[in-house]
Amino acid sequence: MPDETPEIDLSTYAARRAAGVTVDVRERGEYADGHVPGARLIPMGQLASRLGELDPSTPVHVICASGNRSRAMTDLLNAVDFDAVSVAGGTRGWITAGHPVEVGL
Repeated sequence: MPDETPEIDLSTYAARRAAGVTVDVRERGEYADGHVPGARLIPMGQLASRLGELDPSTPVHVICASGNRSRAMTDLLNAVDFDAVSVAGGTRGWITAGHPVEVGL
């Protein structure tokens, strides 16, 4: 695993998110309360067993509430040859910055 988890700030993520897939690693209830539009829910505890649902040739933006879970899951994805980055600030930061949010599943 890398010494430092690859991470991007919210501005960079906002500019790049259409060029990859966003994986939200929070739990179902957290996701339903508000998530980045188009983010795909794969809770942290399920990600390792659901890797086959992701395309390793597509960049993966990993997001959680604040950035802790997303860093751990970014490391897991990069260890198995995905091009993954953690979104610093997470969904809380995304909402605070005034970006659009979807509610529900």
